[in-house]
Amino acid sequence: MSYYVRSMTRRDLEAVTEIDREAFPTQWPPADYGYEMKNQMAHYIVACDPQITVQPPPVRNGPRRLRAWFDRLVGRNQSVSQESAADCHGVVGFAGFWVMAGEAHITSIAVREKHRRKGIGELLLTGVIDLANEMNADVVTLEVRVSNTNAQNLYLKYGFKKVGERRKYYLDRGPSGETREDALIMTTDPIKSEEFRSLLQRARKARSAA
Repeated sequence: MSYYVRSMTRRDLEAVTEIDREAFPTQWPPADYGYEMKNQMAHYIVACDPQITVQPPPVRNGPRRLRAWFDRLVGRNQSVSQESAADCHGVVGFAGFWVMAGEAHITSIAVREKHRRKGIGELLLTGVIDLANEMNADVVTLEVRVSNTNAQNLYLKYGFKKVGERRKYYLDRGPSGETREDALIMTTDPIKSEEFRSLLQRARKARSAA
């Protein structure tokens, strides 16, 4: 798999917003990721395709802590020129989460439609789990639509468990009016536990072998 993840910067806002609108067209109000980047509890990563080159934006503006984490993750110290080159690769997906009281709560995972079913969502999910662990979160949680069984199966593969429901959680605004859908609440066991780390390692090996 040639895709990789890195921290989101302000230069990614246009691409991330496009992906959000494609993945969640009926969500209202639409997410404001520029505002999210000002929120110290919010953290975002993007998935990039090195085979896609885009026009390099003029400046870099990304959280140093996240950049340092990605340097450690890939096992190298990137120079400024290398970081700029990475920023010029096409963004094909993103994920965001908030860290509060020891809990990393995933707010969104989305992939461009033509890049789906290529393991990018799984790559983003493991990126979030790794970063949550770096930030000393105890568990990772999320909500998922009751109808989204594909996403549920992915989360179950990575140790998430169904722990509850939120009735009429999703408010959609579509051509036929407003509708609501229930959400499942899913959470992991403590991510620093030996059991979870072993599960994560097995899931990674299965992904690599696929």
